[in-house]
Amino acid sequence: MNGCPPALTRATSRDTLMKRWEYCHGEIIGSGFGRTGTNSLKLALERLGFGPCHHMFEVRDHPEQLPAWEAVARGERVNWDQVFQGYRAQADWPGARVWRELASHWPEAKVILTVRDPDEWFDSVQATIAPFLAARGQHPDQHANAIAVMGQALIAEQVFNDRLSDRAQATRVFREHIEAVRDEIAPERLLVFDVREGWEPLCDFLGVPVPDMPYPKTNSSKEFKDEEWKQD
Repeated sequence: MNGCPPALTRATSRDTLMKRWEYCHGEIIGSGFGRTGTNSLKLALERLGFGPCHHMFEVRDHPEQLPAWEAVARGERVNWDQVFQGYRAQADWPGARVWRELASHWPEAKVILTVRDPDEWFDSVQATIAPFLAARGQHPDQHANAIAVMGQALIAEQVFNDRLSDRAQATRVFREHIEAVRDEIAPERLLVFDVREGWEPLCDFLGVPVPDMPYPKTNSSKEFKDEEWKQD
C-alpha cells in the first residue's frame, strides 16, 4: 500500500530502510499499550521486512520527532504523513495513543493489538513507565525530561485520568481499550496478539514465511531500567 515495495526477506540496516521507505508509511498500526511486548513486536516486524517500525524509542533517539508529539499532547492537529514519514509500521506509545486516528488515516493498514494479563501488565508499568514519568524534571538529560512531560500528558493524564498507578483504574482502562479496538476494527484487518505465541500468528496475519530464528524477546522491566533515555 502507499507505493511500498514488498517486505524484505533478510535483515537490512536502518539507514538503508529509511532511504528505501522514505515516502512509505502507514502499513501496520500497533494499537497495543506499552509493556505488552511492543518492543519485541517492533523488532519482529523489522526482521520480517516491515520496517522501520516507530516506537517510543524512536522519539528517544531522534529528538526532532518530539515537537510533533508535544503538539498531539496539547490536542493540536498534526500531519500523520509527516509524523511517520520513513516508517512502514508503528508499535507502542506514543502512536498507540492515537490508534483511532491512524486507523482512519490509513484505512488499508493492518492493525496489531498486543495483549497480556492485565495485572502482569500493570506490574510491569509500575516498574518501568510510571516511575519514568513521575521523575519528569529530575532526569539528568533534558530530552528525557521532555519525553516524560509529553508522556505524562499524553498517556498518564489523557488515557488513565492521571491514575496510572491505581491498579483498579489502570487495569479497567486496559481492558476497555482492548474491547474498543476489537469492536471498532474489522476482524479481517485485526490481529489480537500475545507475543508469547511467537512467529506463527504474526506471519500468518502478514502473509510472510516464518523465520528460522527465535521470536524476539527483549525490553524486560530490568532492560527498561537499564536503558539510557538520553541522546548519545
